[in-house]
Amino acid sequence: MAQILGKFTFVLHSHLPYVINHGMWPHGMDWLNECTAESYIPILNILNQLVEEGFHPHLTIGITPVLTEQLRDPAFIKAFLHYLHEKKAAALKDQDTFTQWNRPHLVKLARMWEEFYNTIETSFVEKYKKDIIHGFKILQDNGYIEIITCAATHGYLPLLKTDNSVYAQVAMGVQVYKKHYGRAPLGVWLPECGYRPGYKWKPPVGPEQEPYPRKGVEEILSENGLKYFIVDTHLLLGGEAVGVYAARFKALQMLWETFKEQYEPEPVKKEKSPYNIYYVSSANPDLKPVAIFTRDPKTSIQLWSAEHGYPGDGWYLEFHKKHFPGGLRYWRVTSAKSSLGDKWEYEPDKVDARLDENANHYKELIKGILREYLEKNGSPGIVVAPYDTELFGHWFFEGPRFLYRVLKWIELDPEIELTTCGTYLQASPPTTMVKLPEGSWGEGQGHWIWLNEWTSWTWEKIYECEDLMIDLVNKYSNTTDPNLQNILKQLGRELLLLESSDWQFLISTWSARDYAENRVAEHYNRFKRLATMAMRYANKEPVDEGDWTYLGQLEKEDMLFKEIDPSIWRNSK
Repeated sequence: MAQILGKFTFVLHSHLPYVINHGMWPHGMDWLNECTAESYIPILNILNQLVEEGFHPHLTIGITPVLTEQLRDPAFIKAFLHYLHEKKAAALKDQDTFTQWNRPHLVKLARMWEEFYNTIETSFVEKYKKDIIHGFKILQDNGYIEIITCAATHGYLPLLKTDNSVYAQVAMGVQVYKKHYGRAPLGVWLPECGYRPGYKWKPPVGPEQEPYPRKGVEEILSENGLKYFIVDTHLLLGGEAVGVYAARFKALQMLWETFKEQYEPEPVKKEKSPYNIYYVSSANPDLKPVAIFTRDPKTSIQLWSAEHGYPGDGWYLEFHKKHFPGGLRYWRVTSAKSSLGDKWEYEPDKVDARLDENANHYKELIKGILREYLEKNGSPGIVVAPYDTELFGHWFFEGPRFLYRVLKWIELDPEIELTTCGTYLQASPPTTMVKLPEGSWGEGQGHWIWLNEWTSWTWEKIYECEDLMIDLVNKYSNTTDPNLQNILKQLGRELLLLESSDWQFLISTWSARDYAENRVAEHYNRFKRLATMAMRYANKEPVDEGDWTYLGQLEKEDMLFKEIDPSIWRNSK
């Protein structure tokens, strides 16, 4: 029997901000529709295909609470079916157009898209009964995958002003997970991989304040029963942080130029390894320790890099070039440096050979890493490969088929074992405690993508609302008055939505800047009006009928987290 070199797990992070009732196209519901059709359902399909073929596709997948709630919302189900109908209609129209142009190969591609969306609709309606979350839950219940949670609305935890707000984001994430998956989560994906240890901290914007004690993020995770989280390589090892988005967004490249002079990489810590797991040192010895899994840089670049990685292969589908008005794609990458006008037509029959080569290369790369670690350390390690789920299928159209091959071929290889983070942690708990610096993913490892000259105003709004929420909850959360409770619950929803890190990211990348700025202003204004309403009602002052109508409207528009408990913001924790 071959010696086991070590173990491997994908960690897929599935997330989109709350878009239901907040626009359709180009920004809004179609983000959710696209990723469901191109990533979530195709990945669910390949996992079930592997199970049906007798395999055990162990991988770790995070589905954020805000995404989980949206994928089960009747408004999404209705909109998604309409979206699929529109896409199939676009494929039929393109077939007619390309027939008139005498372009038989494009006609064939349009039929490919018609078949693709038919398959997605059949899977959604017949196989998953319009409940994707239940599809993932069944795979977890049967021991094939592990689902992890996240902060409620993907709030950027290191920059939130109060421990109360960090606690609320995490506690709500755990509560939503239990509701939908019927068990407690073992692990959590920290939004943007953002981490902050405990120390005397002060807000980076707003009125000058004296530094005050803050808990480390790991303490709040432990208080909520979470066992582990994922960190980027440089938080553990030091050294130069490698960004994954700057190449995709020119605005980030420009922004980084203004910050990089202030950045000095940590010295490389050679005594630590991303192929081992560690407990995070905490200031509170009474809490159970929380473990970390670290991103492997060697495998990551193979899928993140459009220029040097597999998605840049010339035979794969080009993401950026679309045929309008239907928005379907008919061209291939051709070369990483070719302009959109120079893209050649997609040739699906050439793709399988490229996927075979790339997936085999990826598997052999994992084996080489594990073999080297075993020879050096005398014990098997683990390779952890975290990615955004939306990379597979949405950005990299062939990605789900790539996943299928890698998961299948690793299981067939007697020298590597598939695992999940939770399974590995339970079988091989850490023996070493480490201290982590403050940081996130990407160049500079700091907060500059979320806090910069373009986004500082958003944090001023967030901090104002954080303070007001805590004050109101401390005064009124014990009330038995259902009207006041309903106001406080909607205040909590609006604050969580305001805190979403997506808004700062979209502003900094300029990818949907107006939309993000409008969403910040919208949730801030909603929160402030509700806060005024709460104070008037609690003080037995008259409240206009229009305010009650407004509350009812918001309860329908921002209707996530129905079981929200405002007491999670209280000071008594």
